[in-house]
Amino acid sequence: MVEVKVYTAGSVSTQDVDASRFGERILGRTLKDAVVMYEANARQGTAKTKTRSEIAGPNSKLWKQKHTGRARMGSKKVGHWRGGGKAFGPKPRDYSYQMPVKARRVALRNAIFSKFSDGEVALADGWPTEVPSTKSAIAVLEALGLRGSSVLVVTEDLDRNLYKSLRNVPHVDVSPVGDLNARSVLLRRNMVLTPGAMAKLEAAYGKEN
Repeated sequence: MVEVKVYTAGSVSTQDVDASRFGERILGRTLKDAVVMYEANARQGTAKTKTRSEIAGPNSKLWKQKHTGRARMGSKKVGHWRGGGKAFGPKPRDYSYQMPVKARRVALRNAIFSKFSDGEVALADGWPTEVPSTKSAIAVLEALGLRGSSVLVVTEDLDRNLYKSLRNVPHVDVSPVGDLNARSVLLRRNMVLTPGAMAKLEAAYGKEN
């Protein structure tokens, strides 16, 4: 059992949560593989340099081959001349690849377990619901002692009001349970769950599943 902070109706208390439902030990290799995959999939792969054949200019020989006292030289588009083409430079490519679905699920479940075991999870209710309010949303984080910290706020479903409330706050992300992955969980230091998100996580990634 681990102790987590709970914010409800303007007051902060603590609650014991059975973290073993999400795992028994941290799987470092699995988490690393998942994070590397998500980082690779986010790469644009648009880096590009020109080769000799793509440089504009004449292909004529700069001077005759012999009897000049200078090194032999062909086109001015060679790579060791300024403005020349790049030899073996980067080309547009697709860096993306996929881990098995079960491996991605294990990685996410283990990332959640690591947050609980490190004491970096809190539960909070009382977020702005009618209209977006950055002031009200930050007040919840401040009550939990997370003002100015790196935080991932997890909601049961897409919450546009909460997203708009926190989208301009540095180092704070808002994500529904369905959009979570191992990288998004590990990217931020702390994780704050709404009651609905906590129930949904337990149902989807609890030990009995």
